[in-house]
Amino acid sequence: MTTDQQTPQGGVKHRYRHEGPQKHIVVFIFSIVLTLIAFAAVAAGGVNASFAVILLLVMAVLQVFVQMGYWMHLKDKGHMLPILFMIGGFFVAGTCIIMSLYWVWWD
Repeated sequence: MTTDQQTPQGGVKHRYRHEGPQKHIVVFIFSIVLTLIAFAAVAAGGVNASFAVILLLVMAVLQVFVQMGYWMHLKDKGHMLPILFMIGGFFVAGTCIIMSLYWVWWD
């Protein structure tokens, strides 16, 4: 559904699309499913530990993209600067983690 905003002169100022709750419900269900998969992988005792860790990491990355894209609205126009700052933060944090691991295990 598109909605027009009227200017005082009667013209159309902006046109935007109203998103509605349908996408939010689908994304919420997807988030719950990701959480249940991660919980089931840990709760099931017969799962290989390395497979469970890899599965948890994949579920966590998917959850981050879902949360940032839909709940923080980073998929919308005009959010490039916050995205760039987050990418820079991930780069700095990743560099610190890699260097600290290198420092700890360096012989």
